[in-house]
Amino acid sequence: MPSASGLEFLPPRLDARVLAVARRLLPLWLRSHGLRRLEVEGLARLQEAMDDFQGGRCRLLLAFRHPSLDDPAVMAHLLWRDLARAGRPRYSTGGGSRSGRRGRRFRPHPHAQFLYDRGIPLWAGTRIGWLLTHLGGCSIQRGGLDLPALRTARALLLDGPHPFAVAPEGATNGHNEVVSPLEPGVAQLALWTADDLAKAGRPEATLILPVGLQYSFLGPAWPAIEALLGQLEAEAGLASDANRSLQPEQLYGRLLRLAERILERMEHYYQRLHPQPPGAPSTAAAHGTPAVDGDDLSERLERLLETALGMAERDLAVEAHGDRGERCRRLEQAGWERLYPSRGALFDPGGNGAASPLERSLAERLALETERSLWHMRLAESFVAVSGRYVRDQPSQERFADTLLILWDTLCRIRGRPIGPRPLLGPRRALIRIGDPLAVADRLASYRADRRGAVASLTAELQQRLEGLIVPSGQAGPETGTRAWS
Repeated sequence: MPSASGLEFLPPRLDARVLAVARRLLPLWLRSHGLRRLEVEGLARLQEAMDDFQGGRCRLLLAFRHPSLDDPAVMAHLLWRDLARAGRPRYSTGGGSRSGRRGRRFRPHPHAQFLYDRGIPLWAGTRIGWLLTHLGGCSIQRGGLDLPALRTARALLLDGPHPFAVAPEGATNGHNEVVSPLEPGVAQLALWTADDLAKAGRPEATLILPVGLQYSFLGPAWPAIEALLGQLEAEAGLASDANRSLQPEQLYGRLLRLAERILERMEHYYQRLHPQPPGAPSTAAAHGTPAVDGDDLSERLERLLETALGMAERDLAVEAHGDRGERCRRLEQAGWERLYPSRGALFDPGGNGAASPLERSLAERLALETERSLWHMRLAESFVAVSGRYVRDQPSQERFADTLLILWDTLCRIRGRPIGPRPLLGPRRALIRIGDPLAVADRLASYRADRRGAVASLTAELQQRLEGLIVPSGQAGPETGTRAWS
């Protein structure tokens, strides 16, 4: 049954007591999610930026990669634990800090306020929404112009007591080594702030600090990968391979066969759901033809996802334009607006103060139809960054795991199961790489002359910086800055 509360803006209500409890519980949460170690490269850059922020010399925006749902907790550990240690007297982070400032104790304790998707409390529950709000989070509706959220984010970045953190990809893509196309909102916020500071005659700089996040296994994960692959093969109706080899070449063949089976069945499903007129190109044109390689799989997946998105856009009356990520966000927003209308708009259309059984039944029917339409969008959203070449080009256990877990998500959606905690394939480390800061003030002249062009240029440079922070699979992480969760 849809809610009558609407998609109202959830303003931040930062609570020091909630923050203190969260700091204490964070290591337990990370350990329960299989994260055993944190490695930081470039902590001195963050220390210097925080020192400048607390000294009133800059306004700071942290732009972090978002490959996983674990990212916010890892960012919290970076600020609450590692950066806090770097601020203790006589603590050294290695090269890069300004002489005379190293060891300055941070006051207040390092933290960041942040943006989060307004849909999270809808699917994760109101308790999660309460927690995000009381940690200083600001909700935003990704699929439309959310003016209250933008005004609040702009005010926090300009005058808030803490730096502001945003994931410019907008959503997770499930790929440790692929950065999705960035949304322009981070660049726009930074340019607004630099412009506001200049107009007010304030001397602070505006800095964007790129933060790369990715995950790797601490030991061999191939046995767990093979076991999960076997489980998904059974769910897809594939006979178990008698050769349970852990060799990447053998596993890649099985992974490709599994993806082919899911794709083939989905092509057949959409062909039956939405038959094409005689002679028209069919989504299931490749039905029954084995995928020769990852490229063929990618082409067929593109056709399938266009069909899925097209059906959702038709059902929700959403115009199809922009890249696939933008289309998914608009569809999600349209679905939320149906499911969570303004107070009274759905339950009391007659304005008589009470919903009749007829009105409630129709509301339930509308909710059911909307969820069916959103299912097609969520299926497509799962595959936004999928490429048949991702594993083939570098068959590491991390890339295998990325792709296999996306297929696990897909089978959960198809079978109507909630996507809860993903299978843990082994103890992991989180690698954080902090890049050089991007100064924004020197872009103001071009911003005032061509706002859209300046935003696009800054977004493109940030994309390049984040991509440059990715460590290819199999390469060792930094030798310094390694910590167990504590």
